[in-house]
Amino acid sequence: MNRRKALKLMSAGTLAAVAGSGVRTPALAKKHEGWKGNIRHSVCRWTFGRMPLSELCLWLQQHQIPAIDLIGASEWPVLKAHGIHCSMCNGAEISLEQGWNNPEFHGRLISRYLETIDLVADAGYTNLICFSGNRAGMDDETGLENCATGLKRILGRAEARGVVIQMELFNSKVDHPDYMCDNTPWGIELCQRLDSPNFKLLYDIYHMQISEGDIIRTIRDHHRWFGHYHTAGVPGRNEIDESQELFYPAIMRAIVETGFEGYVAQEFIPTAQTPQARLAALEQAFRICDV
Repeated sequence: MNRRKALKLMSAGTLAAVAGSGVRTPALAKKHEGWKGNIRHSVCRWTFGRMPLSELCLWLQQHQIPAIDLIGASEWPVLKAHGIHCSMCNGAEISLEQGWNNPEFHGRLISRYLETIDLVADAGYTNLICFSGNRAGMDDETGLENCATGLKRILGRAEARGVVIQMELFNSKVDHPDYMCDNTPWGIELCQRLDSPNFKLLYDIYHMQISEGDIIRTIRDHHRWFGHYHTAGVPGRNEIDESQELFYPAIMRAIVETGFEGYVAQEFIPTAQTPQARLAALEQAFRICDV
C-alpha cells in the first residue's frame, strides 16, 4: 500500500468522529528513558499499517517512543488509551492531488479544516497536515496566489486555537508526479506570503533528497520555516541504514543544532517480512537518529 491509498483509508470518517473523551493529553517530557532526548521521535502510522494500532502503540510505549504521525480523529482514543501523542494529525485534506492551489476545492477544504482544527485543539494536539495539490497545467505564481487566498481563510482559527497547519514537501520526480509543492523555495515563498507562525512546512528529507538534495545546508539555512521532519531511505523509501545514500546521523545533528523542538517521524517502508523484523528495523532507525 502506498501513502496515497493509506491516507484515504485512515482519514475515512475522521470528521464525523469524536476525539475520545476530549481530555487533553499531558505534555510529554522531552527526554525519555533510554534515549538521548535531543530528537523527539515519532513514526508514521501508514508505513506500519499492517499492524493493529493498539499493538503499535503498546510497542512504542514499551520503547519510550512518545508519538505517532498521520492519525485522524477516529483513532485518537486508541492513542490516548496508551499515552501516545499524535505528532501530526490528518483527516481534513481531500487528497494529495486535490489541494489548496485549486480554488475549486477551497469551499470543501475550508469547511473541513475549520472543523478539524477545533478537533485537533480540543484533543490537545498541535499539528495538522495539508497539501498543495497537483499543478494540472497551473504555473507556480497562480498556485501560490491560490494557496495563500484559501489558507488565509483558516489561519485565523488555527492561530486562535494554537494549531499549526503544515504543508508537506513531496518530490514530483518519482512518487508524486505533478505535485506543486515539490521544492523548498516554493514552500518558503508561500510561508512568507501567509506570514503566520501557525503555517509551516513539513520537510520530508526523503522527498527533498530526490527533488533537490543539499539537505543539511537547506536545514541550516531555512529551518525557521520547517515545523516537522519525515525520514526514509533514498532510493526506494526503505530503511535508513547503510544500504542507502543519506547519512542520517549528520542530518539529525544539523536539526538539533538549529534548536528544533518538534518531532522527527520515521516514514520508511520496511522491507522485512515479519512483524518482529519490521519492528527491529524501526528500532534501528530510532537509534540511528538518536544523536
